[in-house]
Amino acid sequence: MAIGRNAHICLTVFFADRDPVGPYRFSVPAQRTRHVRFNDFDEPEKIPRDTDYSSLIESDVPVVVQHTRLDSRQAANALLSTIAFPCD
Repeated sequence: MAIGRNAHICLTVFFADRDPVGPYRFSVPAQRTRHVRFNDFDEPEKIPRDTDYSSLIESDVPVVVQHTRLDSRQAANALLSTIAFPCD
């Protein structure tokens, strides 16, 4: 059982026209939440703006991910949020 264990997260970003980038690594303390911004990732490289991408989020313990994307390129902002639960 993973309760009481920190989560070690590995994130990979995929693009339509180039090789994937990653892994981006970070940890989340047990039974806590962590807000991370894709714009803040810079190692192994910055995630380009104005570029379509998808992401794969992996963890060494089961986690629930709430992924929210804010599109602020226009005056009328768009917000999308999805939730992913661990699977076998």
